[in-house]
Amino acid sequence: MLDQNILEQLKSVFEKLENQVVLVHDDSTHADQTQLLEMLNEVATTSTRIGLKSSGKVAEDNVPSFSIEYQGKPNGIRFRGIPSGHEFTSLILAILNSDRKGKLPDDMIVDRIKKLKGPIRLKTFISLSCENCPEVVQALNIMSIFHHDFEHTMIDGAYTQEEIKKLGIQGVPSVIHNDKLISSGKIHLVDLIAKLESEFGIDENVGSSRNLDLGEYDVVVVGAGPAGASAAIYSVRKGLKTAIIAERIGGQVQDTKGIENLISTPYIEGPQLAAKLAQHMAEYPIKVLEHRRVKSIQTGDVKHIELESGEFLKTKNMIIATGAKWRELGIPGEKEYIGRGVAFCPHCDGPYYKGKDVAVIGGGNSGVEAAIDLAGIVKSVTLFEFNHELKADVVLVNKLKSLQNVSIITNAKTEEVIGDGGKVVALEYTDRTSNQKIRRDLDGIFVQIGLLPNSGFVKGIVEVTKFGEIIVDEKGKTSSPGIFAAGDVTTTPYKQIIIAMGEGAKTALASWEELALKH
Repeated sequence: MLDQNILEQLKSVFEKLENQVVLVHDDSTHADQTQLLEMLNEVATTSTRIGLKSSGKVAEDNVPSFSIEYQGKPNGIRFRGIPSGHEFTSLILAILNSDRKGKLPDDMIVDRIKKLKGPIRLKTFISLSCENCPEVVQALNIMSIFHHDFEHTMIDGAYTQEEIKKLGIQGVPSVIHNDKLISSGKIHLVDLIAKLESEFGIDENVGSSRNLDLGEYDVVVVGAGPAGASAAIYSVRKGLKTAIIAERIGGQVQDTKGIENLISTPYIEGPQLAAKLAQHMAEYPIKVLEHRRVKSIQTGDVKHIELESGEFLKTKNMIIATGAKWRELGIPGEKEYIGRGVAFCPHCDGPYYKGKDVAVIGGGNSGVEAAIDLAGIVKSVTLFEFNHELKADVVLVNKLKSLQNVSIITNAKTEEVIGDGGKVVALEYTDRTSNQKIRRDLDGIFVQIGLLPNSGFVKGIVEVTKFGEIIVDEKGKTSSPGIFAAGDVTTTPYKQIIIAMGEGAKTALASWEELALKH
């Protein structure tokens, strides 16, 4: 099942294991049980520290499944289905992380995990084609490892269609607790922990007391995408004491499928580039504070930065490189039906709408590309565009118009997502020509209306445009002394990775120059 190259790579990866990890499979008569056992056996052969045994129990609903034991005890991680495709990495990391190997959260995040009030029993429904699912699965698996009363099961929805129908799941990843939807769609570790803290509560008697003072720096970079990583590397190379704060290394790059315009690199996957950014920063004494979000900033010659985690630090200069996120419609019903008919990832959630009627909102390149992709899966696609014509490239528009199951509605202002309490049933919009309100019956709505700068936390501190972009000069200076900005969060035109990298470097040099002149 696994080719020889992969097996050799796994042998190298699992050389780090020090303690016994056992894959414990349930008994099943399902046709795919043989495939599961073959995969687990091949993984087990790559290290003497990995074992394989039967639980002696019948698999739930006969779905091929297994759990993980560490040093003779279950550690709360379970898989229902075969973790192949994108989820194969989740299996490998579950083994490594069980033995506290691989990339793990720092003490602050571990402390927040341990403080969650148990018992916690979560299921995450995934699709093997989903590129956002592994991040959620891996985050919850890590929580299972560090929390004494936390269990997490990854479930391949292909095996549990009746359960999915009963729960009303229409998007992945969907995190469920006691038949209640906790989270749906892409979510990062810091937000996932916050959701669980809200859902289950915090036990302040658990965990350790931490030193919240993270120290003082010459430069603090906020954001670790291409611009932020570049800014941090250039700053530290100039001899400046540097820290970088980020929700995740790579930022929006993590969600980019293929990159073909990064000069000197003909092709690279987004997660690979993010890993290279992390690797490059690790070559320098940069204080990396991942899974953090800035709560407030006090300006002055020395700036005081408070994080949502309660930690704080001081810095002479700041560089904001927080990028952008997918823009939401901001209409009634949208948030209520995310994961139940409202989606942002056609590639991940498209298969759930096979044979159904869906809408795509947005006539730019991303919207038209989404409509083209969905047309090959669903019954029909209706593309809505606010303006009088589509903004996408002509070649994409021509392709879209050639498809028989696609209709295009322009001059349309979306007003409300309509649901029946369980799922989306329609979209209401206004025809901007006639000013008439129209209802369109639909099963799903894919939002593709561009990006929103992640600048909310500096509102009132630096000057921004009406679109939320931080206004910068030719050196990346903002309206606030000692605060610079770079990349997609700024007014710099052309939101491209290579431009963000250059802007990050330029801004770091300008920051260094300013500090040098003060001394």
